[in-house]
Amino acid sequence: MAGRRIVWQNVLTVVSAAILIGAEVFGAAFAGSWAIATLFDLGTIGARALDIVLMLCGVAIMAQFIRSAHLIEPFTARR
Repeated sequence: MAGRRIVWQNVLTVVSAAILIGAEVFGAAFAGSWAIATLFDLGTIGARALDIVLMLCGVAIMAQFIRSAHLIEPFTARR
């Protein structure tokens, strides 16, 4: 990447937004899995399995957010 520099303001913006949105996404995934497991009386194993499924959905959501944010706030610029 000769002739390119990191735009730290954009990197910081995306990382800060990812932390905020990640806390909401993973909190909602965990609370949702707990509520669904309790509602349907899934037991400990079912609750953990649902935790894993919804957390993987959260990871997919966060990956898509980072990719989209990178398009709007590029991390590098020409010198």
